[in-house]
Amino acid sequence: MNILKLTMGAAVASVIAAAALAHGGATGIVKERMDGMSAMKDSMKVLTPMMQGKVPYDAATVRREAEKIGRHAGESLTKLFPEGTAGKPSEAKPEIWQDWDTFSDLAEQLHTYAEGLALAADNGLMMAGSGQGAGMMGGGSMMGSGMMTGGSAMMGSGMMGGMMMGGVPGREELSEMPADGVFMMLSQACSACHTRFRSE
Repeated sequence: MNILKLTMGAAVASVIAAAALAHGGATGIVKERMDGMSAMKDSMKVLTPMMQGKVPYDAATVRREAEKIGRHAGESLTKLFPEGTAGKPSEAKPEIWQDWDTFSDLAEQLHTYAEGLALAADNGLMMAGSGQGAGMMGGGSMMGSGMMTGGSAMMGSGMMGGMMMGGVPGREELSEMPADGVFMMLSQACSACHTRFRSE
């Protein structure tokens, strides 16, 4: 449980810290994309303490914030990065346009995970004391026979194994997962994109 919280916390902290820098001087499409990133950051700030069990879980809030993230992800995100929009005040690295396929894939993963999180909102947390999601993760523990150790059917034959190998689970698979499991994937997609494509 603590490993999930640390991993999730680190991924989310990098997203929030990256988005927290001032957008001073941004105009036009650069300001538009920075505003979109700020909206996603705001949703992550709402969701993170809930996913970590620090505030009460509320499915309606999870669904609402996931839908907000989804509105700024995928094609809605990539269309805000036309060539020639790097340089200050933009924090976009030139690698975005040099490796457009990877950038587009990450934007689409973010969209898929946001939609999946909205669909999984009613599933609750795998870490919940009530055992919500225990069947999905092999006892409700990521480190037990669950998601991270490869002991469960899910890891061996399914979505997490596919994800670790570069695949992205579909919306139907995501909709059956505990919400915090989907949120972790979403935050990792954010973090991967920022690490690769955003100047610090």
